[in-house]
Amino acid sequence: MPKRIVVTGMGVVSSIGVGREPFWNNLLAGRCGISRVESFDTSGYTVHQGAEVKEFRGEEHIKKLNPDSLGRASQFAIAAARLALIDGDIDLGRTAPQTIGVSIGTTSGEPGIIEQFDDRYIANELDCVGPEFIRSYPCNVIAEHVASEFDLAGVNLTIPAACAAGNYAIANAFDVLQAGRADVMLAGGADCFSRITYAGFARLGAIAPEICQPFDRNRKGMIPGEGAGILVLESLDRARARGARVYAEIAGYGLSCDAHHMTAAHPLGDGPGRAMEMALKESRTEIDQVSYISAHGTGTATNDRLETIAVKRVFKDFAYSIPMSSIKSMLGHTMGAASAIEAAVCALAVSCGLIPPTIHLQEPDPECDLDYVPNYTRERRVDVAMNNAYAFGGNNASLILKQCEA
Repeated sequence: MPKRIVVTGMGVVSSIGVGREPFWNNLLAGRCGISRVESFDTSGYTVHQGAEVKEFRGEEHIKKLNPDSLGRASQFAIAAARLALIDGDIDLGRTAPQTIGVSIGTTSGEPGIIEQFDDRYIANELDCVGPEFIRSYPCNVIAEHVASEFDLAGVNLTIPAACAAGNYAIANAFDVLQAGRADVMLAGGADCFSRITYAGFARLGAIAPEICQPFDRNRKGMIPGEGAGILVLESLDRARARGARVYAEIAGYGLSCDAHHMTAAHPLGDGPGRAMEMALKESRTEIDQVSYISAHGTGTATNDRLETIAVKRVFKDFAYSIPMSSIKSMLGHTMGAASAIEAAVCALAVSCGLIPPTIHLQEPDPECDLDYVPNYTRERRVDVAMNNAYAFGGNNASLILKQCEA
């Protein structure tokens, strides 16, 4: 009998709140974390909006390592991990270090480090670059830093699967726990705001000039963001034995790669559709059992239309009765952290019976004609939530979270 894997803790760092409670309250209130970019000069761009985590203080969360020696994504990941451990009531002093693993997804790793290198290069100051650069830049350091901060010696992996990375990392942690390779996993994603990322999306013409409007007829693009989301995952038996609060059960996942185009999705939603179908099959879930879909919902013209096509392909006529919302309308696209934060949202929706809205949705798009929970939180029992994430290169990941029943 496969082990049942549950969510018993969560930590979130986002532009609308740090910590489960502030984040969830602001999400339900429809607060928007998008504002003019402050971390670098955007005068050279035609767009200037971002979803930055303002007034974040790494030293408030990082107790062992030196925050000044860490990139911003690592700081976010450690902060989210500490919040998740506290929320999950995990006593590290009574848990063998080798039984706790870390699985982190990311898009860019630590781009701030390479940006510092670029600045030195332009200033003809490469002689000022020391070995700390190569130790701080590779994306694997994010999971390594989380493990080092908390003295964890279990499975340790960073998965750079672009904007689907958070779901990939949670799926990996699910497999590790079912295989008995760990007792507890810290799983999720982290990414920081970056000139590199901003420039790339700006050159693609994908950044909206003011707000993110997923599924709206007048949507003009995504808004880059930053943050981290970490879940505490463990077996249901272990959670019950220690009297832990259980938010939701991870029932299964589906992964696919349509490899259609470097940046464009398959025109018929092939990859996303297959990921959803595999997640439903693995979790033994029928299409009429799904109560809520957390959409990838970036706010770009192509993504929202093709995601709608994919959902219709999988759920057929029932697609019209499933609430589906995009929280990227509030906290922007947090890249590798996005689906990890959204997984936390799904767990909270299952636990609380509340579905967060898609804000800024004013004018319906005839090609996006599903129920996107416009502008206001909806109260509804959520028995099964599906969390969808799609990424450049055709990487697709769908996760199923359910009410944890006997």
